[in-house]
Amino acid sequence: MAAAIRIGTCSWADESLTKYFYPPEVKGAEERLRYYADRFDTVEANSTYYSLPAEEMVRHWHERTPDGFVVHVKAFGVMTRHPVKVEQLPPDLRDEAPLDERGRVDRPPREFRAEVFRRFHDALEPLRLNDKLGGILMQLPPYIVFKPSSLEYLEWAQEQLGGDEMLVEFRHASWLDSENRAETLAFLERNHMSYVIVDAPRTEARNVSPTVVATTTPTAYVRFHGRNAATWNKRTRSAAERFDYLYSEEELGEWAEPLAELSGQSEQVFAMFNNNGRSTVDGSSIAQAPVNAQMLRGLLESKGLPVTPAPAGAT
Repeated sequence: MAAAIRIGTCSWADESLTKYFYPPEVKGAEERLRYYADRFDTVEANSTYYSLPAEEMVRHWHERTPDGFVVHVKAFGVMTRHPVKVEQLPPDLRDEAPLDERGRVDRPPREFRAEVFRRFHDALEPLRLNDKLGGILMQLPPYIVFKPSSLEYLEWAQEQLGGDEMLVEFRHASWLDSENRAETLAFLERNHMSYVIVDAPRTEARNVSPTVVATTTPTAYVRFHGRNAATWNKRTRSAAERFDYLYSEEELGEWAEPLAELSGQSEQVFAMFNNNGRSTVDGSSIAQAPVNAQMLRGLLESKGLPVTPAPAGAT
């Protein structure tokens, strides 16, 4: 039996959403998450990439969402070997963190990273206990390329997750080029790591992962980054500029067949929108991600594909 496709956005609190998705009367973190959960049944928490989550905050996520809601959580930057400023660490970890000349955490020992993983894992317990925790998004930086040490790090990181599902997103083309694609996917499947499919700009840049439709676990996971090649490598003030892109119905229609295929071979399917900019349509400003998420839902429903029922507040 085909799996129902869940559709959501990669954050419920980006600036474009707070300005253009929520009505003016919906204010504050609690009201916004409840409003979001009335319209979608899954989301990515991306604030956890910038700082370790607090268990109290995660408990609020559980309390403000209905039964069956699924929260995927983006790994903190230290966990994925991104540059992290020392101020982003908990105060008690700052003194022991090795730093570079710019005040960023620089090649910390495994023991340090392990402690970060432990705190991250423990904070998610409210979601875990209430069956709302989806996967942990391990989005690798573009300078992590396919090589034995990178594979070894992924194996080690998975051990630190303590049984939570690892969603692996690559940001360098070497992982999925013709030379390494088969080995990469076989490695993920062998280690029960879920491969993240991306829709991104069509470009030859090496820091863009090609779109390869495949699964390595019973979870199929697609992230829509938009196709704005002009801003992908541009120095921008915010991610909203880099991922500033509104998909057309025709472009999203290209995903009907791949999603149908994924639905037929998976136990769960997620389609998550990370195009977090603003567009003007008919003279009104809109937040791109939720508009495209609702657009995809309508397209899939019109083709008779299985989609989880829209929550009561969805329009």
